[in-house]
Amino acid sequence: MARRKRTSLVLERAVRRAASINSIDPSLDLGNGLTLPAFSTLIETMRTKENAYNSALSSLDKLYREMLETEGKLGDMTEHMLMAVGTRYGKSSVEYGMAGGVPENQRRKGLRGESSTVSDEQPSFVASVESKNGKKSAVTN
Repeated sequence: MARRKRTSLVLERAVRRAASINSIDPSLDLGNGLTLPAFSTLIETMRTKENAYNSALSSLDKLYREMLETEGKLGDMTEHMLMAVGTRYGKSSVEYGMAGGVPENQRRKGLRGESSTVSDEQPSFVASVESKNGKKSAVTN
């Protein structure tokens, strides 16, 4: 998805205003640096920067697409490298494990309805504790 290019409403309004002021006097000087040539120069500077920004976005989009394509190729080659190690040394070999695969003899066979993820958490338990005054409370760990 290409990034949205920028258009400046301020720039468009300034261009219209410069055209209108130009009809009054092409060399109008309102003092304090407010001249039509200075205004026109700033308009062109903004136009140049906006074009440069939009061109940079297009270049960035191209670079992003190229990066995604290379990433896909890298993922494919990573998988092929592991498969090739498995083919050469066997899927139960130490070398297959060293390459990042899980050797077949170390794979856990999941039962139906059981999650295949292994939890690193310690199991929690609930104990009922009766205090001296006869009240029961639950303690969890």
